[in-house]
Amino acid sequence: MATLSSLGFLVLIFVGILGSSHGQLQLNFYSKSCPKAEKIIQDYVQKHIPNAPSLAAALLRMQFHDCFVRGCDASVLLNSTKSTGNQTEKVAIPNQTLRGFSFIDGVKKIVEAECPGVVSCADIVALVARDSVVVTGGPYWKVPTGRRDGKISNASEALADIPAPTSNFTRLQSSFAKKGLDLKDLVLLSGAHTIGVSHCPSFSSRLYNFTGTFGTQDPSLDSEYAANLKAKKCKSVSDNTTIVEMDPGSFRTFDLSYFKLVLKRRGLFQSDAALTTSSTTKSYINQLVQGSLKEFYAEFAQAMEKMGRIEVKTGSNGEIRKQCALVN
Repeated sequence: MATLSSLGFLVLIFVGILGSSHGQLQLNFYSKSCPKAEKIIQDYVQKHIPNAPSLAAALLRMQFHDCFVRGCDASVLLNSTKSTGNQTEKVAIPNQTLRGFSFIDGVKKIVEAECPGVVSCADIVALVARDSVVVTGGPYWKVPTGRRDGKISNASEALADIPAPTSNFTRLQSSFAKKGLDLKDLVLLSGAHTIGVSHCPSFSSRLYNFTGTFGTQDPSLDSEYAANLKAKKCKSVSDNTTIVEMDPGSFRTFDLSYFKLVLKRRGLFQSDAALTTSSTTKSYINQLVQGSLKEFYAEFAQAMEKMGRIEVKTGSNGEIRKQCALVN
């Protein structure tokens, strides 16, 4: 019997370890250890984002790319150094167009001045994404805190785990399911494409060589829109610098027009068009478009809260980095 009870004890320990890796985040986690932290971050965002509103979309994207690789642990911020001995997530193709690293460093610097070694870079990424969207007139969502920073970052994992803009529905569904997100989350989080911009390589194959043969176009893309993109934006398949709005006409406004465009076959990416190839996701889109902006904001908030909890490190897991680009 002794062996059985010790086995039970081991199982309990294992469950304890498992629990701590997913851990419990809580609202105002720093209320005692660094009571001004969230206000300092919010003030910094309110001071700087109005001068560079396009950063709001970039910082929101940064959190998405962080959470999808090893969970929301700021692994996306780590630089490749001799000590990492490998290429970090930062250099992976999906992250080569990420912006906002110096913004995060600026926030970290003033938070460190207030409370050295207390507030994680992972929490800063999550809070900054929310505060930036709010400052530019978008939805508010709750950000429970207590995430700790990861020590590992691999470019190959970023390439494998971040859903590509060329993804079809099956690929999107499995990428999201792997992170505990469902089809509703997929639609709502894609709704973040209502703000921000992209570069031609993310979608130019839809215009120029869709089947792998030059001159073929994606039939699921509205032909008038495609012609416009080719004439005015991505004039050649090799253009990798031109910037294109993901929600033309209202790319700075967090609204429902992205979903309306998707239904008109005017989503910029294959992954946008893919949302209409499943009856489940298409009906979610129709519900959102027929509903109010307030309803979309409330649903988007829930999806963001869920995303912010992916595989978080809490308790004694991970560390609190002193500088966001380097492990301690």
